Amino acid sequence: MSRAEAAAPPAPVRALWTFGLLRSELAVTFRRWRTLALLAVLTGVPVLIGIAVKIETSDGSGIGGGGGEGAAGPAFIAQITNNGLFLVFTSLAATLPFFLPMSVGVIAGDAIAGEANAGTLRYLLVAPAGRTRLLLTKYATTMAFCLVATLAVAVSALVTGAILFPLGDLVTISGTWISFGDGLWRAFLIALVVAASLLGIAALGLFVSTLTGSGIAAMATTVGLLITVQILDQIPQLHAIQPYFFSHQWLSFADLMREPVYWTDLVKNLEIQVLYAAVFGSAAWARFTAKDIMA
Repeated sequence: MSRAEAAAPPAPVRALWTFGLLRSELAVTFRRWRTLALLAVLTGVPVLIGIAVKIETSDGSGIGGGGGEGAAGPAFIAQITNNGLFLVFTSLAATLPFFLPMSVGVIAGDAIAGEANAGTLRYLLVAPAGRTRLLLTKYATTMAFCLVATLAVAVSALVTGAILFPLGDLVTISGTWISFGDGLWRAFLIALVVAASLLGIAALGLFVSTLTGSGIAAMATTVGLLITVQILDQIPQLHAIQPYFFSHQWLSFADLMREPVYWTDLVKNLEIQVLYAAVFGSAAWARFTAKDIMA
């Protein structure tokens, strides 16, 4: 080794994570018309529910169907006319089975496949991004969309509920009364739990996105898997494996409206989401790092 080589500073080690790449990816994702359209549709759902409830109860009658303690959606919707805050819970219960996960599936499915289809994936990897860092950034962006989409539904529902219905102290599923401030705090926690409930479908969509070079095919496959799992989760004969479906405990967020809070199903839901994120995230990494980028 020469004296010049010995005096030269060591080559900088490329960081696995930088916020510059994340900021860029977030900006690109949330500026797309597709993303804005998805958010617009999601924020429109609480408005439609609120208007429908207002029209149905305009003659002083209640909401039909009522529902029991175990039915999160009907149990919440019957209380909207008494307290507009319940529109938040009802809207999340209405959008979680399909609209929210479908939107996440579209974003996740297009994450890698969309770049490959547009011919930009190769240039992203030639730039100092690296496959692992790019994949982590894509997943972090998808998780950010999960949070933004969920909060968009919650905020839209809160505003609509405040305009159309009274606000104040509210009764929990357990029959006890809590203050409006406590209810607002629980609504925020429920939104966070709903966002976390989408981490499994986000990881699955990202894995599918690494398998194809077509963004449309990846999005359609992810949404198709979502629908398939939802159907299988309703077949009684499959009760033995249903607890392992990523959607099985989605509506457990209703347990945050009990007094005291019932944590068992909430923890199970978060555990299964972490499991799906770990399994399909690892599969996506293994596939993407070995993938031959031709375009």
